[in-house]
Amino acid sequence: MNILLLGSGGREHAIGWKVSKSPKVDNLFIAPGNAGTSAIGKNIPLSVNDFPSIRQFVLENKIGMVIVGPEDPLVNGIADFFIEDEQLKNVPVIGPVRKAAMLEGSKEFAKQFMNRHNIPTAAYRSFTKDNLEEGNEFIEHSRSPFVLKADGLAAGKGVVICQTAEEAKLELHSMLVGSKFGAASARVIIEEFLKGIELSVFVLSDGRTYKILPGAKDYKKIGEGDTGPNTGGMGSVSPVPFADELFMEKVESRIIIPTIEGLKSENIDYRGFIFFGLINIEGNPRVIEYNCRMGDPEAESVLPRIQNDLVDLFQAVSGQQLEKEVILTDPRFCVTVMLVSKGYPNQYEKGKVITFHGKPDDSILFHAGTKMELTSGNTVTSGGRVIAVTSFGNSVMEALGVSYKNAAKIEFEGKHYRSDIGFDL
Repeated sequence: MNILLLGSGGREHAIGWKVSKSPKVDNLFIAPGNAGTSAIGKNIPLSVNDFPSIRQFVLENKIGMVIVGPEDPLVNGIADFFIEDEQLKNVPVIGPVRKAAMLEGSKEFAKQFMNRHNIPTAAYRSFTKDNLEEGNEFIEHSRSPFVLKADGLAAGKGVVICQTAEEAKLELHSMLVGSKFGAASARVIIEEFLKGIELSVFVLSDGRTYKILPGAKDYKKIGEGDTGPNTGGMGSVSPVPFADELFMEKVESRIIIPTIEGLKSENIDYRGFIFFGLINIEGNPRVIEYNCRMGDPEAESVLPRIQNDLVDLFQAVSGQQLEKEVILTDPRFCVTVMLVSKGYPNQYEKGKVITFHGKPDDSILFHAGTKMELTSGNTVTSGGRVIAVTSFGNSVMEALGVSYKNAAKIEFEGKHYRSDIGFDL
């Protein structure tokens, strides 16, 4: 089978790495890919949102499956595009239709869905620039700290936590009037602050049933001790030690099942990953957010632990036969440390030459923001998050030690990473 994987980040490298191990794969194409994905398949210079060009490529190359890595094309309706095209409708797309993807595409849509189906989440109100004053009044009469979220897609950076009412009002103005996150913050959700410890739970759904995948905890803040602005993720740990059997039973009964049943009751055919961003509050889970795709950098620590043939699982998703599958999981800990560019998540320079001092011992390198320079043959930085270093161990600390040892073998100007991933576990 020929497979097309859309995306260019660490998540897509991890998915491609896993898919490439399947004996069912004849050719793996990655669009547009990065320097790392070129070692597991063929990079294709296509934009993930250029549906007509993707259509042409799929037909010309007899693609038998399309795997969608990032959220943008899902929210823009790539699955619907295939379903509605007479020549593409029988090509499985691993990723939900647009209406389902709005669980990530709109925070307000997700909140309303959770309220309809009694799924535990934080209380909230939403505002636009047309009722900015109401938003200011709401802040005045609410308790700090204040959580402000851009309603739309903001690459994982659209959440701001403010400690004072004055700070929150300035931030609300910046988001709504100053378009801090572009069109994503044309509407802003203000919700109650939940105090607890976060984790990510992942499910594969075929529209009828589901399978729970290994969970993970990611680290979004740029600085040590979870300080500084949010990033797309500085590292991840799987499994999550506090997510024991009792806790996961609550997650399944209170959140996963109501979500799956809610989608079915609203005639939303969801085939693909569902990412539950959760918070554990004294042993009780609540939903912070949904995502309509695999997490990043969680994919880099979750997918290596899955022992199944990923193509088998994806075929079961497309054929609605997932109930027949059993998820096999490596019991060891898997830890990912993300190397990022100086200045990230704000302004940073690209094009820094990456030097690898020998092969990594017992680590997997998943490229995120990298590209190959055609003239020099050098691998250079092309994004904020550059390379994920993933390692196994019998404990979090053992796995971390391996990742940090191999992170030291990778050099580029301005390299930064957190030295305290897993510190709270």
